[in-house]
Amino acid sequence: MTVEEPKQNPTHALYKPNFRTERYPKNRTPWISSFEQYKAMHEQSINEPDVFWRLRASELVEFNTPFHTVCSGSLSEGNVKWFEGGKLNISYNCVDRWAEKTPDAVAIIYEADQPGGAKSVTYKELLDQVSRIAGVFKSFGLEKGDTVAIYMPMVPEAAATMLACTRLGLVHNVVFAGFSAHSLAERIRDSNSKVVVTSDQGLRGGKIIHNKKIVDEALLTCPSVTKVLVFERTGAEVPMQQGRDVSWSKALSEQNEFVPPVFVDSEDPMFIMYTSGSTGKPKGLLHTTAGYLVGVAMTARYSFDLSSGDVICSTADVGWITGHSYAVYGPLCLGVTTVIFESIPNYPDGSRLWKVVEDHKVTHLYTAPTAIRSLRRLGDEFVNCTDLSSLRVIASVGEPINPEAWVWYKSVVGKDLCPVVDTYWQTETGSHLITAIPFATTTKPGSATFPMFGIEPAILDPNTGEELTGPNVKGVLCIKKPWPSIARSILGDHDRYLTTYMHAYKGVYFTGDAAMRDEDGYYWINGRVDDVINVSGHRMSTAEIESAIIQNESVAESAVVGIEDEITGQSICAFVTLQAGLKESDQIKKSIIAKIRSEIGPIATPKNLVFVNELPKNRFGKILRRILRKIASGESDQLGDLSTVADPHSITELVARVHIMLKV
Repeated sequence: MTVEEPKQNPTHALYKPNFRTERYPKNRTPWISSFEQYKAMHEQSINEPDVFWRLRASELVEFNTPFHTVCSGSLSEGNVKWFEGGKLNISYNCVDRWAEKTPDAVAIIYEADQPGGAKSVTYKELLDQVSRIAGVFKSFGLEKGDTVAIYMPMVPEAAATMLACTRLGLVHNVVFAGFSAHSLAERIRDSNSKVVVTSDQGLRGGKIIHNKKIVDEALLTCPSVTKVLVFERTGAEVPMQQGRDVSWSKALSEQNEFVPPVFVDSEDPMFIMYTSGSTGKPKGLLHTTAGYLVGVAMTARYSFDLSSGDVICSTADVGWITGHSYAVYGPLCLGVTTVIFESIPNYPDGSRLWKVVEDHKVTHLYTAPTAIRSLRRLGDEFVNCTDLSSLRVIASVGEPINPEAWVWYKSVVGKDLCPVVDTYWQTETGSHLITAIPFATTTKPGSATFPMFGIEPAILDPNTGEELTGPNVKGVLCIKKPWPSIARSILGDHDRYLTTYMHAYKGVYFTGDAAMRDEDGYYWINGRVDDVINVSGHRMSTAEIESAIIQNESVAESAVVGIEDEITGQSICAFVTLQAGLKESDQIKKSIIAKIRSEIGPIATPKNLVFVNELPKNRFGKILRRILRKIASGESDQLGDLSTVADPHSITELVARVHIMLKV
């Protein structure tokens, strides 16, 4: 199964999957079982897109009224439309049709924050709950096109609320239930949400999150909100404003009638998902109905080889696009069981995520590189004490995964019997852009491999915009043709949408990421363009340097940023956390630098290397490099929105340490 696995440099290893020798059901065949099949399908998706997408749409989604046009418009004009003329309902596709065919099949497995609190929700039960929530929304006077803000913990009721919105043609605006009141209010106002759905409290890693209290504070500046529906997660007593706040249990108990789905146009708005940065107003990406559903269902089927009877656990919160696409809509559209994981992978100890896999016989695991690295840091014994034999596909999302973590994930977690699917995509794209096909693609650790169907990548010279053809090229990653699940606009600011994504380079979608295509045609994502460091005219990706650093056995995690330098233009600043039990030393520092110099060259030597206890991350575990960049640049008083930081108090300690070491 493994072809050439050099011990010194796993980046050069090749892993050729063979479903006949791996953990594959004897009575099934993968959706795509060879690279030749993948290539034929990809070629058709590029050369005959109408034929390809008409077939995918008919296979995956039920339209109440057939569409007449597969795709119209262009990227350059920013007026792309898919499946025009069609009418459909997301809730029907994800719930009703499975409740009719397999009512007792499990739709959602809920893994509560505290171990031992799991429960299952069948498709029949989910339909009842979705219908009742929709009935409550109707009683609030909500109508097709109105927006509902959802600020809830990772509970099945959050997914049901999203589906209830789609049942009535409402637009949902899910805000991660870890954002501050200020950030929540900003998103409610921008989306003009009329109703907020929240919980009394939330639980995460044993900690209480005061959701209702945060909502109350946010609504002081949100006059558009007329109703707040409060789910009783913990049963804690919380203030209820008369006439505005409504008890979940009471409201749902009063709804007895089945609420039929409202069939909407293919291009009707489905949801708004906000992205934020260090400066500027958060961008409310607007996704529409048919194209999004076809995109996530298609990629869920082929990227993961999902079929009815499988159990997928995506550890992403529904407040992020991964939670939308691959914890809710993608799996449920396929009639698959999805695990809603309320807790964190290492609570109460490092075996938690692996016990979730064991307890629920998870077949597909989808998590972030940071989670993989953090669990790797805790030791193999936490993995080895659990039975992971149900796993068939293990996948990664969120940022480029370094080869060492990739190999650990495959060998220790997957026991060399599960292909690793490293997926590259964005909030803006709605679904996967570049990814391995689990039983067809020969993979390289750290590479996203090849484009998904319908995706035609181009690597452009960042200065001239000229496409760089052939192998071994580096530049900015763009996409040449539209795909169904692309966001249609930024809410209320289409000009910003065009400027940011469509007009940066002529005639293509600009991802904002740097990438490399190697001699075999594999794509390697090198991080955001602003995470490419230019030292004396030498452009280096932060991901490349980080990967070299983490090859040092003393290192747990690393993050590299570029800061202004009056001599070299930019200099490299590396932040490093060490394996448990180790203390920083000159010897370790020297060995890290030596590894960088040997892997990349002297030009990649960091001007500053800072040992820290923790790297700043959001709640999904993604390292917030913009914060490190600002701190290292002496701009710790201009850190921007910190509401996404998992532990805001750690920033104070980080700032103090960096100030001492760098004297900024």
